[in-house]
Amino acid sequence: MACPRIRPLVCTLPWEKLSGKPRTHNLLFRWTNDTFMKARSYNELVWKPAIAAAGVIPQPERDRRARRRFTTSRKEGLHQLRHYYASVMLAGGVSIKELAEYLGHADPGFTLRVYAHMMPGSHDRARKAIDDRLFRPRAASHGTGPPLRSSINSANPVREFPPDRVRAVQGAI
Repeated sequence: MACPRIRPLVCTLPWEKLSGKPRTHNLLFRWTNDTFMKARSYNELVWKPAIAAAGVIPQPERDRRARRRFTTSRKEGLHQLRHYYASVMLAGGVSIKELAEYLGHADPGFTLRVYAHMMPGSHDRARKAIDDRLFRPRAASHGTGPPLRSSINSANPVREFPPDRVRAVQGAI
């Protein structure tokens, strides 16, 4: 069963303050009536109740005005989904430039400074490259294939290995 494609809601709002310059954004998360959702509202009405039900944070307590109050730290906050998304994208090979665009960052340098520690290191890429080459699945010949050959020197450029050496090498593969 395919997941339905959710189209973003194009929304133009003043930026940072009511008198701010209008900016247009594609909003993916919104209420069912297609109105934009404030992060705080979503956090209190959807996110925190969900993680409390999952046992990640304690159930809410009531304040003096009988409002639910959840006890959370930055570690369980809604913003962590953004960081998780970024880490998944980087692990999947998305470039910093693309990720900056997806996260709405105007400067890819900012994205790099925030998420550089999550990027796969060159050592990881080097290990993966050699592992992919050396340990890829392949059919074993069990001594029935052509003999192994080796370049020895210019006088005798190709030499056949002895059959017992061929079997020993094939058994190690």
